[in-house]
Order: sequence, then structure tokens, then C-alpha cells
Amino acid sequence: MTITNVGYRYNEKRFCIQFAWLNIAVMNAIFTERLLNWNRNKNKRSMPWKGEKDPYKIWLSEIILQQTRVEQGLSYYQTFIASFPTVQDLANAPEEKVFKLWEGLGYYSRCKNLIASAKIIARERNGLFPDTFESIVALKGVGPYTASAIASFAYNQPYAVVDGNVQRVLSRYFGITTPVDTSAGKKLYQELAESLLDTDEPGLYNQAIMDFGAIICKPQNPLCLQCPQQGDCEAYKLGSVKELPVKEKKLIKRHRWFYYFMIETSDTVYIRKRTEKDIWQNLHEFVLHETEDPAPFPHQSYLKQFFGDQLFVVTSQSRVYVQQLTHQTIHGQFILVTAPENVILPVSYMKVTKKQLADFAFPRMISIFLENKFI
Repeated sequence: MTITNVGYRYNEKRFCIQFAWLNIAVMNAIFTERLLNWNRNKNKRSMPWKGEKDPYKIWLSEIILQQTRVEQGLSYYQTFIASFPTVQDLANAPEEKVFKLWEGLGYYSRCKNLIASAKIIARERNGLFPDTFESIVALKGVGPYTASAIASFAYNQPYAVVDGNVQRVLSRYFGITTPVDTSAGKKLYQELAESLLDTDEPGLYNQAIMDFGAIICKPQNPLCLQCPQQGDCEAYKLGSVKELPVKEKKLIKRHRWFYYFMIETSDTVYIRKRTEKDIWQNLHEFVLHETEDPAPFPHQSYLKQFFGDQLFVVTSQSRVYVQQLTHQTIHGQFILVTAPENVILPVSYMKVTKKQLADFAFPRMISIFLENKFI
């Protein structure tokens, strides 16, 4: 083989590689153009934070929408903006008030991080919201996705968001079977999302692809026949839409049984704040007895152990309430107990009037019970 032939073969190989990359770039550009065209002409999804440029409001909406459906989070967002128009207002608010407004949203660590970050911005940055990806992602409770959303929406910076909607769209369109919940999958989807990003209008593109996943490329019953990307969608061509995206880990759910004792003395009851690193941290509850299995009559031995020789009377017990969390199911029952005025409880419990209960933040299960009991 001559040197010339070697050079020719090398150049031919390099040309093929360059052509392949060029072809990928063209296909990516087609995907992006179709998406933006759909967004301009077909996307009617309306949300109060769409088009918003205030980083504080964008941050608030993104934190609320973590693990929360838009339909549920909308009213919370509006209430928070009305109550705390600026990050300074949020930082100065009593924490109990913030947790009370968050009540029912779940994942209360989000609220705790929200308060902590607001105070940092107010005190260390003089109320000015961070304006770079690195400074935004440094906030408590803010990961790459949320930082990318704020950077692109508020500051038009070229960062691609990758949430469940985006992963689903990309997995189906490109026929990707790499599990989304693995390190390799997360890296792959992030790099692919960045290659598709419209760097001139990153915020517009990011909102468009998230809306597309929510409206067209839905988890169940996607609107494939209305999809402008259908012709090049690998999952549609292979009939594997329902199988994508792939997840490697199966969620194992734990069952817990909570027996709440509402100890009443005249018009007062005893409550405490949950301080352990567990679900519902910083929320309030009644006297709690947790068991590993259902306990049909849990109050006899537990109350005697709890009260000792002090007099008490069990007056009634509620139906079993069920609250489904991501990794666990909570089964709760409420036992009403009448105790004398001079009853002595551990110092972690405080005595409040029934009217004052409305001022404290409780897990949704307890709030529903209170609504039913006092209506």
C-alpha cells in the first residue's frame, strides 16, 4: 500500500465521520425548529410564570413544582407571591407562617430550603437574586435543573433544562433505552438536551420542550397522531412509545401506621413540632404512637405507659386515613382522649386552644382530620 493510498483512506474515514456529525447536527436542528414552530402556532398552555423574568418568582415556581403537579401548585404559587412579593419579604416572614402556607404541598424540606436560601439572598446579597448558573445552583435545594431553568428564563443564558418531560420526549424521539435514573443516562440526556438547545432563545426553547412533554408526548396516551415530530420519532416507528423512557430502579414502598392521640383538656389540646430527620419535619402533630403493623386497639397499653397513674378517658377513635407519599404509605388513625386539667406531658408538647390549631402547620392527613372534626 502506498503512502497516497493510506492518506486517501484516512481522508475518506475522516470525511465519513464529519458527514455523520453533520447529519446529526441537521437532524437536531430539524427537531428544534419543529418544536419551536409547534410552540409558536399550537402551544396554548397558559401558566402565570410563563414569560416571567423575575428570578425570584421563577425560583419560587420551580421549587413549588418540584414533585408537584402544575394543577396543584398553581394556587400555592399565587398565594406565596401575594404574601411575599419579594425575596426580602419571604426572608423576613415568620417561619411558621411560611410552613402554614406550604401546608398540603408535601416534601417539606423544599420549604425549609426555600426559607434558608431567601435569608442568604437577603442578608449576604442585599436582596439581589444570583445571576449566574454557579451562584444559583449554590442555593440550598437548587439542583442543575432548577438552576438551568432560572438562568435561561430570567437571564437568557444557554442552559438546557432536563426534567421528566424532557427525558420522555428525547427518549422516545431518539429511541434511547439507557435508563434515565442512572449516571450514564443522566449524562447522556443532559448532553443531548444541550445539543438541541436554541442558544439564541434558550428560555423559550426550554419552556417549549417541557410544554411539549406535558401536552403532546404525555406519559400515558401521548398524542402521537398530532405530533409534528412523528415522522422521525424512533419510538413511534418501532412501536415502543409505551416502553420509553426506561427506568432501572423499582420503587419499594414502605407502610407505616401512625396512631395519633388528641389529648383534650377542656378547650385545649397538646401538640408538638416534629424535629427528627423524617417525613414532615418542622410540622406539628398530636401525641404519636407508631407501629410496624396495624394495631386495632393501640391505646390501652400505650396510654397507660404514657400517662402512668394519671386519669384519662378514651372517648372515640376515627376512621383510618391514608396518605400516599413517594416512598411510603402512611396509615393514620386519631384517638380522642380526655384528660384532667393538671395532666403532665413531656416538655416537647405544648398546650394550645382548639382555635389556635389553625395557626400551626400540620401534615395534610392531620389537617383533613381537623377539617372533618370541627366542621
